[in-house]
This record gives sequence, structure tokens and C-alpha cells, in this order.
Amino acid sequence: MNEVPITSRANDTDSFPESRPVLAGWRLHPMRERLYSELHNRPFHLLENPAQLSHLAIQHGGKLQEREQALLTDLCDRFGVVAPADSMPCFHQDFGLFSLRWERHMEFSTYTFIRQAARREAPFQKNAIDAVPRDWLVSLPGELVAAVHVEVEGASAGNSSESLAPVFDNMLPVGSAASAGRAQIWTSFKLHGDGFGRFLVCDDELTPAQRGRLVQRVLELETYRLMATLGLPLAQEVNEVLTQLDQQLKQLTTRIAQVNLSVSDRQLLAEVSSMAARVEDLRTQSNYRFAATRAYYDVIRQRMEELREQEVSGHLTVGAFLRRRISPAVKTCRAVENRLESISRRVARASELLRTRVELVVQEQNQTLMKTMNRRVRVQLRLQQTVEGLSVAAISYYAIQLIDLILGAGQASGLGYDRELMLGAAVPVVISTVFFATRLIHKRLFKGV
Repeated sequence: MNEVPITSRANDTDSFPESRPVLAGWRLHPMRERLYSELHNRPFHLLENPAQLSHLAIQHGGKLQEREQALLTDLCDRFGVVAPADSMPCFHQDFGLFSLRWERHMEFSTYTFIRQAARREAPFQKNAIDAVPRDWLVSLPGELVAAVHVEVEGASAGNSSESLAPVFDNMLPVGSAASAGRAQIWTSFKLHGDGFGRFLVCDDELTPAQRGRLVQRVLELETYRLMATLGLPLAQEVNEVLTQLDQQLKQLTTRIAQVNLSVSDRQLLAEVSSMAARVEDLRTQSNYRFAATRAYYDVIRQRMEELREQEVSGHLTVGAFLRRRISPAVKTCRAVENRLESISRRVARASELLRTRVELVVQEQNQTLMKTMNRRVRVQLRLQQTVEGLSVAAISYYAIQLIDLILGAGQASGLGYDRELMLGAAVPVVISTVFFATRLIHKRLFKGV
């Protein structure tokens, strides 16, 4: 078989058109580049062992973006590093003494300070946030929700409740073997004397990327579990109000069902409208918070699965602890939300029932009014018929007078006839003519009415 020379294959490319961008001339979607970059906005941090991290989650409610950007720019100017662009949702920079990872979310922002160096003190005695200017920290806008220190160190086979007690101020720790048993996570899920929570991550087998992902999941668990439980106090407050509204609605429904002449329908309708307004106000206040609770809880469950925990003998795992404590709070929010929707539907039905009754009363009043109007129309018709009879007599009288004048004028001109006889004969003819002419006009006017 003859082989094709390599030169001839190369020459074949000359037949193709000159290379140029394939997208040239196409109309690109304005969000195309943003959608591509969204997948890479929040990359995991490469974390060496040992390391210390301090993590803050500050709620801003979707506001204060300009103040955040100004503070980040100020911090970068102090240390002589490049500041982030205004549109960046995530920013990571090395400031020498520490590294900062900043992320802006829908209703909160996170600030993670990282120091990768061996410590000489006991765990959590000196933390990454200690290297950050104090005056800059107190200027952070918003309300602090989560604050946690993380210590990353080598694995220790001797970790037990006794050895970990000093680390967590003698609080009972919760721990598990994460990443399929290659790392351990320990925490108390409580605030310590400095107002921060604490996590201890121990491993010797993870790569920097795996370690960074593990620590990131731990920080997200702490942040999202607090954000998820923000709905619980609101649910408890709303539930108390709903208990009062439920009782009022029962009494109101009973009063609507009874025929009580002492209470007007207008008064009942005003009470129902006031109750409906209160229910809608509660829905406006709580809908976003309850929806956010559901969304955060979904993220928590996903992050717990990604930890791939294994039980450490004698200790409750992090995932089991969170499911046991957060699930009731989330279910409470869902129950209150469902109860709020149920009361809203019941108020709507009561309002509809009352409006129906009011409409029936109005229809009865309209029927009574129509009957009264019908009687008045009949009376007016009788009066009109009476007037028509009188008008026939009046018209006939004046017509006969005209005929009398005409007959008198003819008799004066020398015509020989009996004036009285002709006038008498004209009377029934005139009356009949006027009567039938009036009836004809009446029929034409009221035809189709």
C-alpha cells in the first residue's frame, strides 16, 4: 500500500480558510463571561500543616457593600498590596503576617484570616486574627453572627476527652474522623471566653488542597448552621402571635355563623380585614427568613455528607450532633410557616364567607328596593292614565270650541245650517278621534318597554 507523503498532508492545510475566531460576528449574551467565572469565584485555599485560622461571618442584609469595599481597600493600602475590584464577590490576598479570604454572600460576608506557621503556645492561645489591626476589625460593617478559631495540626493518636479538655476549656468535645478517616475534627460548638468558637483539625495524610477543602467545609458548617437557626427566634415569636390569632379567628368564625343582630356585618368585616392585615404582615416579616433557613439547612446537609465522617469511639460525630440539634429548629420554622399559611387561608375563607353573607343582605335590600320602585311605577302609571283621560276630555273640549267658532263663522257668512245640531253631532266624533289618537301615540312611545 502506497503511503501518502508527509509533505502532501501538510499542503492539505492550505485548502482551509485563514484561522479566525469562531465567535466573530456572533451576538454574545451579556452574562456569558460572568456565568463562566461564577464557577471559579470561590476557590478552595491551599492549606499547609500547621495553620491557624480565624473566621468571621457578618450579616449585612444585602447592604453595606460600599463600606466593605472601602475597608478592604484601606487594609490593602496599609500593607501595600493590591486592593480588590468593586465587583469581586471573593478576594484572597497575602498580607505577610496573615492572609485574608473575603467572600460576600446574599445576606452576609465572611472574613477568614489565615496564618500558616508552627505555634509555640498551647492551641488557641494566639490566633490568626491577633495579627490584624484592631481598629480595622472594629470598623467592619454589619452584625457579627459567627466567630470561630481553627487550629490545624498533625494527627495525634492520643486524642481523648481528657487530653482535649484543656483545649476546649473543659467543655465536652464533639469529634469525628473525617475524609474517610484520614483526619479528625474536634469542637465543642460553644463560645469560649474570647467570644469565639473553636475547631481542632488533626491530620498528617491530606494534601494542602484536601486540607483546604476540609477546613472550608468546617467553616461553612459553623456559618450556615448559625444562619439557619436565625429563623428559630422569629418562629417562636410568630408562633405566639399565631396562637392569639387562632383563638380570635375561632371566636370570629362562631360569631359569623350565628345570627346576631347586635353585631353588624360591617363590624365583623372590619375585624376580618384587620386580622388578614396582621397575617399578611407576619408573612412579610417571616417569608424570607424561613426560606433562607430551608436553603441553609440544605447546604448544611450537603456539607455534612462531604465530610465523610467516621465515628470516633465514645464521641458523637459532628454531623450527628448538628442533625440532632438543628433539625428540630428547622422543623419548627417549617411548622410555623405551615401554620401561618393555614391561618392565612382560614382568614381568607372567613372573609369570603362574610362577604357572601353581606352580598346576600345587599341583594335582599335591592329586591326590597325594586319592589318599592315597582309599586311607585304602578302608581305613576295609574296617575298617567288618569291624566291621559283628563287630557282627552280637555283636548276634546278645546277642539269642539274651535269647531263651534268655525260653524259660527260659516253661519255668519250666510250658510244655512243648524249650528247646534252640527255641533252636537261633532262632539262624539271629536272625542273618539282624540281618544284613539292618544292611544296610538301611547303605544308607539312605549313599544318595546
